[in-house]
Amino acid sequence: MNHTTVEMTITKKLTINAMCIALTFVATAFINIRLPIMANGGLVHLGNVPLFLSAILFGKKTGAVAGAFGMGLFDLLSGWTAWAPFTFIIVGIMGYVVGSIAEKKTTLWYSVAVLAALLIKIIGYYIAEVILYQNWATPLMSIPGNIIQVVVAGVIVVPTAVALRKTLTRQIGGLEK
Repeated sequence: MNHTTVEMTITKKLTINAMCIALTFVATAFINIRLPIMANGGLVHLGNVPLFLSAILFGKKTGAVAGAFGMGLFDLLSGWTAWAPFTFIIVGIMGYVVGSIAEKKTTLWYSVAVLAALLIKIIGYYIAEVILYQNWATPLMSIPGNIIQVVVAGVIVVPTAVALRKTLTRQIGGLEK
């Protein structure tokens, strides 16, 4: 590989990662519903849709970056600042795990990847809320919102990812990870 090819590859990866971060941020920030179920209110958003699609289509590293930076940036800019470090870690792990499991490239594995993300989200945010609220019971109220958020994203993402993967594979001969 010559110097220009290496630069093109790096530029392409940076561009894809930046696009995935931006899409995750925008979907989290602008396609959401605040739930009046907690002291700070819960938030159900569609940021998981571009996050999961990023991880499935472009791989675990892009998934981790899109989740960590896209949703972490949302927390920093939207008044949920205390959540940003937790989101960075939890959602970064979600993106990485979804991308890792989705490497098998079948509908079944995409569904398994979404279920794994659901478990990571529930456990991760439960622990984060215990730390923030100093209470073991209060965090239980956010679990239904987390379930709704990931299940809705999964229903959208799994068939979309299957269709996009087929289309992109035909058009450009595959997706680089």
